[in-house]
Amino acid sequence: MSSLRSSDIKPLGHSVSECLDDFFRTLNGHAPQNLYDLFLDQVEPPLLKSTLRYCHGNQSRAAEMLGLNRATLRKKLKHHKIKAESP
Repeated sequence: MSSLRSSDIKPLGHSVSECLDDFFRTLNGHAPQNLYDLFLDQVEPPLLKSTLRYCHGNQSRAAEMLGLNRATLRKKLKHHKIKAESP
């Protein structure tokens, strides 16, 4: 399998910036509290779910792709109440 270069994929940072710009527009000048935690709580679950789906439920492979220890992945799945289903 050839390695994936960052130039080969759609830049996630651009998409995230657009979503954050939209989010800030909806605040009408109000300052959000705990933005970092809010962001992680919104972004981490779909990242975990999509990666697990891509790996057909293989937690070891998903953890490797995410750059996490498998125990850390399991902890995050439990925290977000995500069931790791077998293929």
